[in-house]
Amino acid sequence: MANTAQAKKRARQGEKRRQHNVSRRSNMRTYLKRVLKAIADGNRELALTEYRLATSAVDKMATSGLIHKNKAARHKSRLNARIKAMAA
Repeated sequence: MANTAQAKKRARQGEKRRQHNVSRRSNMRTYLKRVLKAIADGNRELALTEYRLATSAVDKMATSGLIHKNKAARHKSRLNARIKAMAA
């Protein structure tokens, strides 16, 4: 438990940031799920549209340090491969 005023404030700030990060991470996962759902439904145009939105969201998370840049690249690569496989 925090004893000093500074430690109490840092605990409050940390909890606020954690809640914010949880929200942003959840939002990013929602974008990724939308792409996967469009792929599963076989709707290539919708998948491409959702992919663009998801790519933007994933890049923002990587830029802000919420996820690692390699994880962002991995997500984008795997989704793109699935979309390309739809055309074949």
